[in-house]
Amino acid sequence: MITVDLFAGCGGLSLGFQNAGFEIVAAFDCWLPAVAVYRKNFSHPIYEQDLSADEVSTFIGSLQPEIIIGGPPCQDFSSAGKRDESLGRADLTVNFAKIISVVKPNWFVMENVARIAKSQALKSVLEIFKKSGYGLSSTVLNASYCGVPQARKRYFLIGELYGKDDALTNYLHKNQSPKPMTVFDYLGNDLGVEYFYRHPRSYKRRAIFSIYEPSPTIRGVNRPIPKTYQKHEGDVCDINEYLRPLTTIERSYIQTFPKTFHFQGNKSELEQMIGNAVPVKLAEYVACCILEYIQDQSRNITNYLPHLQLKLF
Repeated sequence: MITVDLFAGCGGLSLGFQNAGFEIVAAFDCWLPAVAVYRKNFSHPIYEQDLSADEVSTFIGSLQPEIIIGGPPCQDFSSAGKRDESLGRADLTVNFAKIISVVKPNWFVMENVARIAKSQALKSVLEIFKKSGYGLSSTVLNASYCGVPQARKRYFLIGELYGKDDALTNYLHKNQSPKPMTVFDYLGNDLGVEYFYRHPRSYKRRAIFSIYEPSPTIRGVNRPIPKTYQKHEGDVCDINEYLRPLTTIERSYIQTFPKTFHFQGNKSELEQMIGNAVPVKLAEYVACCILEYIQDQSRNITNYLPHLQLKLF
């Protein structure tokens, strides 16, 4: 399917859908460091564009996308952010819905943090989509059950023009792994460590993890171990001279970017774009669920046609 990616960042969602066989024809983002990385890794164009502009829908429509995918900025909903929808970034989620309502692709996929399910913005978005004729399927996926070595929970909303509500919900659940993927399952001993430090949002949480469990959520913050850090009761080992946080590039592997993916920019920019990205394998998982659903629908129609012909003749 001809695909356009909005709020593309450095390309996690694009790469996952591309790996599943979708034809990405264009991407859009307004953060130049991420745009530069995207351009380095994809042959199709990415446009440095403010997606709140009214005229952008006309241009996106001219690309004739069959599916529009995107992860609007999540900071106003995130548990790592201020959770304040009045800051304005939540408006971009509504802008995403408005673009869909104008362009009317056959499909769309919207990704965000799990907390968006409790937001006022989502209520507005769902209303726009329903008025535009979309059948909606939504769920929160834990990435570690979808081919990603990371316990990252994300909300997905999938729309099919003139489709049925919840048509894809079963597909999104039945294809999950029976057990979570660990860092070791995915990378083996490539990291050269058995334990690593992930700076917690609060020292009430543990910070030391094992490669024999899923990584915690990769965030846009990556700090060294504070000299004053006191071991948490949940930490899986004692602090020692070998313990360290993962490097920036190692964190991209946890996000399932391939080792051939080229990153550029300063450390702060890279940490942010990697932390904000949709894990590649999670995007690929969702894309494959959509394709399986479409194939099943086509098969059902093909099986039904001979019976219809018998009734007619």
